[in-house]
Amino acid sequence: MSPETGDAPGRSTMLPPITADRILGCLLGGAVGDALGAPVEFTSLRDIRAEHGDLGVRDFVAGAWPAGTFTDDTQMTLFTAEGLIRAENRRRTTGQADPAHVLWHAYLGWLDTQGERVPWDETGPPGWLVKEAVLQARRAPGTTCLAALSRRAPGSVERPHNNSKGCGGVMRVAPIGLVGADPFQPGIAAAAITHGHPSGYLAAGCFARLVARVSRGHDLRGAAVEAIELASARPGADETGAALSHAMDLASRADTPGPRVVERLGAGWIAEEALAISVYSALVAHDFASGVLLAVNHSGDSDSTGAITGNLLGAALGFEAIPIGWRRRLGGHEVVEGVAGDLVQQFAEPATTPFDPDRYPPW
Repeated sequence: MSPETGDAPGRSTMLPPITADRILGCLLGGAVGDALGAPVEFTSLRDIRAEHGDLGVRDFVAGAWPAGTFTDDTQMTLFTAEGLIRAENRRRTTGQADPAHVLWHAYLGWLDTQGERVPWDETGPPGWLVKEAVLQARRAPGTTCLAALSRRAPGSVERPHNNSKGCGGVMRVAPIGLVGADPFQPGIAAAAITHGHPSGYLAAGCFARLVARVSRGHDLRGAAVEAIELASARPGADETGAALSHAMDLASRADTPGPRVVERLGAGWIAEEALAISVYSALVAHDFASGVLLAVNHSGDSDSTGAITGNLLGAALGFEAIPIGWRRRLGGHEVVEGVAGDLVQQFAEPATTPFDPDRYPPW
């Protein structure tokens, strides 16, 4: 896709080409953060410390699933990546494609992995991800996503299915920032498929924008300021803008980063809070591990805030910044790396080889 040509008055937003290292770092980093936070989701900070010590979780631990298991956050992120590749294949095949509609088809694949009936005879064939055993698992999927995707058509900003601003939209759109020429609006459209509240989809647009900027070497704080400016032009942006501003304000203070500071931003169950916690954690991090561990040790949606923070830091720092022990012990890391490699082939390198219509159907 072509580089950005500018979307804010007076500001150049040209983006250099993205590298394979940043794509892999973003997807794998998100999966690692998700797996670190999954065992303590729904757990109070007091109980986290009682079980894991005063510093909380410091490594993969077992919970409802084996240690190193990612959840629906990463599952849906991978299906977002699949949808982007399928949309590009459709564009190459027909000369046109509606990425949001193709993403909806991809998300129906995720819905199928959750044991829900999907009418494939009406929607077209699924891709390869639905056949992967690591994705054929129900790992606390969001009820809003399940209900919205069970409808016969995707939701949109103009025709929302609900008024939800849960974090299920923002936590899955990182791949849009990795490949999009202008990821803000596509991020909004992707989240609005399931989440109809402005904060639910504007936070996703901002997140996609942040991933695009930091994966290409831009400063996270400056990218957040730009994202607030972009969102402010949309109706209903006050909550998202205020949450991001609060995160940057807390990060600029001398307070020692820790769970009590994180919890001033909320619990992460709703989109703008999850984004704010993740931006704060990434801003104050001195490396990948410190950022994701900060993001998961709080009384809230630890897997989602861990995943979003991992996406940001992985995109900013690259694959090698993720501790090798986490990379190797992450359950399903081969699938995550495979999807990342397909994104690289399609978007970071010239797509010179014919695509496989069975692996990525152009629907």
